[in-house]
Amino acid sequence: MTFVVAQDESAEPAAQSAELPAFWSVRTPPRWLPRALLYVVLAVAGLIAAFWVLAKMQGLLTVLLVSIFLAFAIEPAVNWLAARGVRRGAGTGAVFLVVLVVIVAFVWTLGALLVNQVTMLVKNAPDYVQDLVNWVNSTFRQDLSGDDLTKYASEWSSTIEKYLVGLAGNVWGIGTIAIGALFQLLGVLLFTFYFAADGPRFRTWVCSLLPPKQQKHVLRAWDIAVEKTGGYIYSRALLALCSAIAHYVALRVLDVPSAFALALWVGVVSQFIPTVGTYMAGALPVLVALVHDPITALWILLFIVAYQQFENYVLQPRITATTLDMHPAVAFGAVIAGAALLGPTGALLAIPVTATLQGFAGAYVRRYEVTEEADAPPPKKKPKRKKTATASTDE
Repeated sequence: MTFVVAQDESAEPAAQSAELPAFWSVRTPPRWLPRALLYVVLAVAGLIAAFWVLAKMQGLLTVLLVSIFLAFAIEPAVNWLAARGVRRGAGTGAVFLVVLVVIVAFVWTLGALLVNQVTMLVKNAPDYVQDLVNWVNSTFRQDLSGDDLTKYASEWSSTIEKYLVGLAGNVWGIGTIAIGALFQLLGVLLFTFYFAADGPRFRTWVCSLLPPKQQKHVLRAWDIAVEKTGGYIYSRALLALCSAIAHYVALRVLDVPSAFALALWVGVVSQFIPTVGTYMAGALPVLVALVHDPITALWILLFIVAYQQFENYVLQPRITATTLDMHPAVAFGAVIAGAALLGPTGALLAIPVTATLQGFAGAYVRRYEVTEEADAPPPKKKPKRKKTATASTDE
C-alpha cells in the first residue's frame, strides 16, 4: 500500500518570498494617499483660479480700495455734521460739494495761469529769440542770427507735427482710455458716497459676520483707520494752506506774475504728492520767474529751499504731532513700497495705510520703558595686571 504525500504549493513561493531582500518587497499604498493627492490638486487649481479672478478684477479692487480711503478721509467731517443733527446722506453730499468746489477752483486757477503764460510766451517769443542769440554769440563766440534759429525752429516744428499726426491717428485708443478713466472716477465717487453715508450700517454688517470676541478688535481697528486717514488729510490740508500763504507773500514781494495761482500750485502739489511733490511744486514758479528775470528766479529758488527746511523741522512736527506721527524714513519707504505694488495709487495711499498699521500696532503692542542701566553703555573692563612672584626670606 502506497501513501502519497500532498505537498503544499504555497509553501515554495512563501519560502522564496521569505528569501527576497526587504527592499524588493512590494507594499500597497496607504488608503489616505489618493485622497491627499486629490486635495492637493484641488488646492492648486483653486489658487490658480483665485489669482486669475484677482487679475481680472484688479480695476474693481483698486476702485474699492481708493473709495474706502476717501470714505475714511471724509468720515470725520460727516460724523461732525451728523452729531449736529444733519442726516448722514445730506452731510456726505455737503462734504462732496465742498471738495468739488475746491477741485474746480484749483483746476480753473491753474488753467488761467497756463493760458496767461502761453500767451505771454508767444507774444514775447521774438524778443526771447533775439536775447538767446545775443547770449550764445557773446558766450560761445559764435556768429548766429535770427534766421538760423528760425531754420532750426522750422525743422523742430516739422518733427513735432509728424509726432502729433501719429498721435492723432491713435485717437480711438486715447478716447477709450479717457472713457475708462471717467467710469473709474464715477465708480470711486459712487462707492465713496455709499461707504461714508452708510458708514455705521456697513460697519455693523461687517461685524455681524464675526464672533463677539473679534468684533471689538475690528471696531477698534476701524476707528484707528478713520482717525489716521482723516488726520493725514486734514494735516496735509493745513500744511498746504500755510505753504500757499507763505509762497504767495514771497511771490508778491518779488513781483512774479500769477502769484496766487503759483502759490496754490506749490501748496497743493508739495503736500499731496509724496516724495516728488516738493520738486514738482517748486519747479513751476522758478520757470515762470526765469522767463521774466533770472535773478528773481534765483531768489525764489532760495526761498523755496529755506521754507522747505522750516516746514520739515519746525512746522510739520507741530501739526502732525497729534494726527500722523511717522518717521520720515518710514514714510519714504512706505511710498516706494506702495508705488511698487499699485503704482501712483499705491504711492498716494501708502502713508495713511502705514499710519493706520502703526496706530493699530501701537494700540496692541506693549512697550516698555528703557532703564538707565540698559540705555547706558557697558562699562569698560579694566585690563588685568600680571602678578609678580615675590620670594620671602626668613632672617
